Amino acid sequence: MQDDPDQPHAGPGVAHPWLDWLGRTQAHIGRLGGAAALVLLAEAGLAGPAAAQAGATPPSVIAAAPLARQVAEWEEHTARIEPSARVEIRPRVSGQVEGVHFRDGALVRSGDLLFTLDARPFRIAVESARAEVARAEARLTLADQQVQRYAPLARQNFAPEAELDTRRSALREAQAGIAAARAALRQAELDLEFTEVRAPRAGRVSDRRVDAGNLVVQGETLLTTVVALDPVYASFDVSEAQYLRHVRAAGAGLRNGDDAGGLPVRLRLLDEAEFVHAGRVEFVDSAFDRRSGTIRARAVLANPDLFLTPGAFARLRLFAGDADALMVPDAAVMADQSGRVVLTVAADGTVAPRAVQLGPLVDGLRVVRSGLAPGDRVIIGGLHRARPGTRVTAEQGLIGAGPIASAR
Repeated sequence: MQDDPDQPHAGPGVAHPWLDWLGRTQAHIGRLGGAAALVLLAEAGLAGPAAAQAGATPPSVIAAAPLARQVAEWEEHTARIEPSARVEIRPRVSGQVEGVHFRDGALVRSGDLLFTLDARPFRIAVESARAEVARAEARLTLADQQVQRYAPLARQNFAPEAELDTRRSALREAQAGIAAARAALRQAELDLEFTEVRAPRAGRVSDRRVDAGNLVVQGETLLTTVVALDPVYASFDVSEAQYLRHVRAAGAGLRNGDDAGGLPVRLRLLDEAEFVHAGRVEFVDSAFDRRSGTIRARAVLANPDLFLTPGAFARLRLFAGDADALMVPDAAVMADQSGRVVLTVAADGTVAPRAVQLGPLVDGLRVVRSGLAPGDRVIIGGLHRARPGTRVTAEQGLIGAGPIASAR
């Protein structure tokens, strides 16, 4: 019996006509490739998931207008804590160190004894100066007696007037000599006093740089240092733009303040979460640094417990005044080669980047100083699905008083 070509056949070696057509079609698709292949498959009803994705709707994102409100702005700076006074202790006379009378790193009061030098040579100098004073006093007494003796003789013409002038000159020389001897005695006594090196002010002393037995040179050898710790300074640099903003906001800028001082500041150390230390700006330099374009400022902070240690780094917040601001979630801000940008959605659904200048974080939201308008729609959700220049489906979102945005 002859096989019917129109009936299915399960036997080997015999192909159905529709299978033969499918083979020819696949070979033709391989030669065409790309979009033409999808068209052929779609006409044949054999297109896969890729064809379904070709006509998919734009991705969905959440967009919202920036939050507009008045905020108290604080500018943050990196500050370094410095002592309000720093004194290098050097000897005022040369000699041998005889004793060290403080513990390294201890707190000292003004006038506390720190070092003693060998005083024996200076005691000898004092005794010698006193002897010279006595010699000068004897000369003065003799010169005075001679003037008194020759004065009546000269009046009675028993002695020449020139001799009286000589005696009077000797008296004046004796008077000058005793003045010089007394000055030398005071200097010798002062040098003897300088053999005791005392703290010039209260503070914390560093470690000793020399031990007993060493020879020190007047005005050259560093013995130790003393720093004043209450109050302390916090020095920081302000950019030209920040300085100008302060000047325009208040006539005197950073120098502006009430009777208690300059603008208020807050400070926190590296291990602190809050700005708990309060102070005020008390100094602003007279000119900008030409290399960095910044101006140096200094705040003063009370330090009664001596916790703030000179040399430490800290974060300092400087009050910049109240201002109207546009705010977006910090997660909506992206970075590119030109700086910071946010993605916005145009009326036709096209994603457009906006370059922005940022301010501080306030209540979890980032202040945008420029680059955005109140009516812009900023993408705050689904950023991974948005690409500049592509179209998206924007759902209405809401920026609250915090970093969380939600669709509504």
